[in-house]
Amino acid sequence: MDQRHVHRAGIGLLLSSVLAISGCASLKPDPLTPAQIAQVSRADRAKAYEGVEPLNGTLTLEAAIARAIKYNLGQRTRQLEETLARNQLEAGQYDMLPKLMASAGYRDRNNDLITRSVDSVTGQPSLANPYISSERSAVTTDLSFTWSLLDFGQSYYASKQAADRALIASENRRRALHNLVQDVRTAFWRTAGAQKLQGEVRSALAAAEDALGDSRKAEAERLRSPLDSLRYQRQLLDNLRLLEAIEQELSTSRVELAALIDLPLGQALVVAEPADQAASWRDMPVEKMEEQAVASNAELRTSFYNARIASQEARRSLLKNFPGLSFSYGARHSNDDYLIHQRWNEASLQLSFNLMGLVSLPAQMRAADAGTALAEQQRVATQMALLAQVHVARLQYLGALRQFERADSIYKVDSDISQQIARREDAQTLTKLDRVAQQTTTILSLLRRYQTLAQVHAAAGKLQATLGLEPVVAQPRNVSLTELTGIVAAAMRQWDDTPKQVAATREQP
Repeated sequence: MDQRHVHRAGIGLLLSSVLAISGCASLKPDPLTPAQIAQVSRADRAKAYEGVEPLNGTLTLEAAIARAIKYNLGQRTRQLEETLARNQLEAGQYDMLPKLMASAGYRDRNNDLITRSVDSVTGQPSLANPYISSERSAVTTDLSFTWSLLDFGQSYYASKQAADRALIASENRRRALHNLVQDVRTAFWRTAGAQKLQGEVRSALAAAEDALGDSRKAEAERLRSPLDSLRYQRQLLDNLRLLEAIEQELSTSRVELAALIDLPLGQALVVAEPADQAASWRDMPVEKMEEQAVASNAELRTSFYNARIASQEARRSLLKNFPGLSFSYGARHSNDDYLIHQRWNEASLQLSFNLMGLVSLPAQMRAADAGTALAEQQRVATQMALLAQVHVARLQYLGALRQFERADSIYKVDSDISQQIARREDAQTLTKLDRVAQQTTTILSLLRRYQTLAQVHAAAGKLQATLGLEPVVAQPRNVSLTELTGIVAAAMRQWDDTPKQVAATREQP
């Protein structure tokens, strides 16, 4: 009866396996439906703004950078990548521990395990009846402790590499933070320019449309010659085209800033323009910039870690050729009644050596040396490229600063001219066309001023990123927005003071 049950169980298991395999073979692609995509998209949008503190009042530059650090989706991704790398490091460290394996098994056969004996001297079969040496079914359990010296060495170097990869993930987060701060500063000043120009552009557009309407009316009434009217309208239309192009260019700045700081894209933003418009990096010696960049630049630090990983990989690959020493100890049990001792302990010590590894050892050593040399050469190349980048970023900053100073001077002159023209128009000595043309010129000058100011801050952000300067915040998600804004403000003050302090130190005898 027991054999029938066992036989039926075996057949059932076989049929289940066949059905499972056939089910796997019949799997078909399951594309997402529009409804599923819409549902996931709604959930993703809700998750994107989850926990984001609403904006009340005006937005300062420090608050914009703090919001970007805390809420920007790309920065959140980098933080999760860093967390993943550190968790992988923690999990990999357990590979250095000995293995403690617990196992249990069941075996069954449909007939007895019968053996015969042969005389060791004559080689003749024994005349005694065959022996049954084990039961048809038995349950075995095992608890064993295993430790391998070679596996320990491999896991040790793998953990060191994982630790360096975690540090690389941290540097990648820093590099992304540098780019984010640079983008926020640029978008903030573009938004400030749009905010400043919006009213003036609309006023100029209204004046130009009014003047154009008057000109067409005068043309229809034959108050002026047709050619003069057409030339007048042509100039007005040119000004309108310029003003509309300016309005179009300014319309995207708020959306870009809102996307960077994770605010609703349609939300109206009012920014507070800082009094200090640009940090003065022109007084900082380029030698000090080089020292700061070599010490703190995220990309260069990554190349150092990559070189260390390559060196560890070389040691790890050569370690495979060492003899392997393994030790195991286990407690075992079986309910086979034919066993006199159903419980026993077992220990083993094994030394193994791959002799064929000696043949490939020279090639492995050459490959390891080549990998290490490549990583070191990449580090040297990165450092030289970084030094060149420092000089380029500094020159770009100085050039942008000169362009801003020139644009600021031009705007002041155009603003004074506009005031003079407005007074003359009141005295009816100038036409509306002159006023519209000068308004357009002044607006273009103001636009150029804010554009160059944004370029100054973009160049300053690039220079700071090259030097490896950023607000130091360990866990932005665990810091309140108010506290984070204070940290950013302190960091920005330090950035502004650093060139001055270095210049003052240089002037001391």
